[in-house]
Amino acid sequence: MRIVALAGGIGGARFLRGLKAAVAPGDEITVIGNTGDDIHLYGLKVCPDLDTVMYTLGGGIHEEQGWGRADETWSIKAEMKEYGIGPEWFGLGDRDFATHLVRSQMLTADYSLSQVTEALCVRWKPGVRLLPMSDDRVETHVKITDEAGTRAVHFQEYWVKLHAALDAEAIIPVGADTAKPAPGVLDAIASADVILFPPSNPVVSIGTILAVPGIREAVAAADAPVIGLSPIIGGAPVRGMADKVLAAVGVETTAAAVARHYGRKGAPGDGGRGVGLLDGWLVDTADADAVADVEADGITCRAIPLLMTDVEATAAMARAALELAEQVRR
Repeated sequence: MRIVALAGGIGGARFLRGLKAAVAPGDEITVIGNTGDDIHLYGLKVCPDLDTVMYTLGGGIHEEQGWGRADETWSIKAEMKEYGIGPEWFGLGDRDFATHLVRSQMLTADYSLSQVTEALCVRWKPGVRLLPMSDDRVETHVKITDEAGTRAVHFQEYWVKLHAALDAEAIIPVGADTAKPAPGVLDAIASADVILFPPSNPVVSIGTILAVPGIREAVAAADAPVIGLSPIIGGAPVRGMADKVLAAVGVETTAAAVARHYGRKGAPGDGGRGVGLLDGWLVDTADADAVADVEADGITCRAIPLLMTDVEATAAMARAALELAEQVRR
């Protein structure tokens, strides 16, 4: 079975770990990773979502945080602070610095981000094929209003520095409209047997991937069933700031509203974003009353436990998604 997952953030990476545990030997997993969270710091190219997938699946993640390296030290950041070089609000540990140094050196030597990611995965052996959504520079910005006025800040500043304390007035994937899908992305989608939307942020993770021209259209046109898992449980995000960014695009923070945001596969006019994408949708048992609403929109829906408390619980989620794909296919 050829499985394609669009993923970003901690939730996406942890779901992929369960998916690996759920699939049969010989099944192939291709991950299309969000690069809209990428940022340049200290002259280095930092790709938080790609690295979180690599570290999580490769056994190097800081488990409690869900990001960064295990057994990290912070000598470089401390020395940079002595030189008055920031930003202080973004933490790059010494081990993490090494990844960004290698990536930046290779990019300077004219390797593409896809080639660099493949090279980094030789070290980490994540057990999946990890593709950036695009080799072109895309950065998600958030429009806010504070004492400095109305302005757009990088998503990392909004989330890490400001802790999403301000309302997000708009989400702007800078560069996405002119970006091209990375090599292999469209082919993987076209040849997939199943396409999964993990419980990643539907706006700034999966939404940014879909904003790259050609990717949304490829998912909509794929023969494979498209199954999503709700990142919203009981009217709140499991983690992160999905409620803030959903509000910015006019979507309620409910499992049913997020399903409608993605839209039924083949249906036109899903909020003006193009054609719909979903064949099936999984909600948490706490949102079982949403099943009828989702199915009224033509999307097959089931309620199962969606808390990723451990690898086995997450694997059960992944198996349920694959089983729903087979039900939809039949």
